[in-house]
Amino acid sequence: MKTKLIGWLAGSAAVMLLLPWAAVTFVQSDAGMAVTLLLFFAINPAFSIVTGIFAGKSMKEMWCLPVIAAALFLLGTWAFFDPGEGAFVIYAVVYLVIGVASMLVSSWLCAGKRR
Repeated sequence: MKTKLIGWLAGSAAVMLLLPWAAVTFVQSDAGMAVTLLLFFAINPAFSIVTGIFAGKSMKEMWCLPVIAAALFLLGTWAFFDPGEGAFVIYAVVYLVIGVASMLVSSWLCAGKRR
């Protein structure tokens, strides 16, 4: 179980830290807004859902994954976009809610299958 947790932590770091860095570093300013919108409204919410679903399958061990993903998002955006920007806190809270909700639904569905 620890190897799965370490793998998901590495994946969270890649999505929430490396993708914003790559957007700032490699994308030209003309396409920067499109890439940022893609990150904030498609990739990060989808990753939060997938992380929550995986965490819900073994919630006792993996409950921290949605929290860590939201914290890494906040760290990555503050490091590479605008340090201390309050709007990113709102995004992080939304990603946390999405991750926790999908974790609870996944846990509920898995518990129903076990009966």
